[in-house]
Amino acid sequence: MRPWLTPPTGEAAALSMRFAELAPVVQTERLTLRLPRISDWDVLEPIWTTERAVHIGGPMSAEDAWLDFNQLVAGWVLRGHGALTICDKAGAVLGLVLLGHEFGDPQPELGWLLTEEAEGRGFATEAAKALLPMCRAVYGDGFASYITDGNDASVRVATKLGARKTGTHPLGAHVAVYHYKDEGAAQ
Repeated sequence: MRPWLTPPTGEAAALSMRFAELAPVVQTERLTLRLPRISDWDVLEPIWTTERAVHIGGPMSAEDAWLDFNQLVAGWVLRGHGALTICDKAGAVLGLVLLGHEFGDPQPELGWLLTEEAEGRGFATEAAKALLPMCRAVYGDGFASYITDGNDASVRVATKLGARKTGTHPLGAHVAVYHYKDEGAAQ
């Protein structure tokens, strides 16, 4: 039993719902991007706790995975942006997309994490593209994606979205920095 995964009830549930109503819901042709819920965790946890997590510092323990997830969601309270759950139109959870600023990152990050079943179907590109206007509205060109060596799928997503490799992350040369420049903005 994992009591920390019990959804809130009563006044706490009402407060949580009021907060969730403030966060954006983004619709694309195939996806809905919405604030994460505790009930998403059962689907999302393997992103952090299995070998799939090799590109995000894992696999992590269940506790570290839960804490990392909470950090991504907490961005909404601390910064006004954070993780959004990627769902298909039927409501199935496919992963997360985020505008976040984690410890040690030189700039905010546009990032994505998908379940194994969702990979290779264009969902990361579609979700991240839908989040680009918010990224630019909040940070202009001052955001990036941080991609570990060997994560070719994420490199393809970032380059499809117009990002270019500009260097390496200060926390490790094995993490490339991909910056987004709005080519339509005044120079």
